[in-house]
Amino acid sequence: MGFLGLRWGELIGLHRRDIDLDHGAVRVRRAVAELFNGQREIKAPKSAAGKRTVSIPAAIIPDIRDHLERYAEYGADGRVFLGSKGATSRRNHVNRLWRKACSDAGIKGLHFHDLRHTGNTLAASTGAGTRELMSRMGHSTARAALIYQHASAERDRLIADALSALVDKGRKPKKKQDPKRKGHAGDTPD
Repeated sequence: MGFLGLRWGELIGLHRRDIDLDHGAVRVRRAVAELFNGQREIKAPKSAAGKRTVSIPAAIIPDIRDHLERYAEYGADGRVFLGSKGATSRRNHVNRLWRKACSDAGIKGLHFHDLRHTGNTLAASTGAGTRELMSRMGHSTARAALIYQHASAERDRLIADALSALVDKGRKPKKKQDPKRKGHAGDTPD
């Protein structure tokens, strides 16, 4: 979720055949929805734009390969993410594990869904355009992509401000100017 910006249901709906590590891509074709009565339903993604192919950063392909070898079901139809007893994961169970992992790491207030936001913010910070972000995130309107681009612009301003502070810190303190200084500015007749 953190690097691909997938939704919870899209992530849980992944099967081995959806992941192409040779070409570094994940095909999002379905999502798992949890209904109020506790039933789970496999359906198409949230919108038509939700059916998409998302490129995987090369740096995490070895981690995905390791996950597939250790934890995923075998075969092309094998599910990529399973619950502790081999069933399809439930949101409340994963959230409970997530909260414990965050607590153990000393992190407060970070929700599992925040990984999607992080992935989308990181994608926007690369300079991706609105259409590119919409495609990657599976959005049919520009509204959400613009939110992430705005976050990226705000972050760019913070980066520029931090760079400015480094320049100011590195500069030598200015000496008091001599009112009768020599040189072009002080020696030019009116």
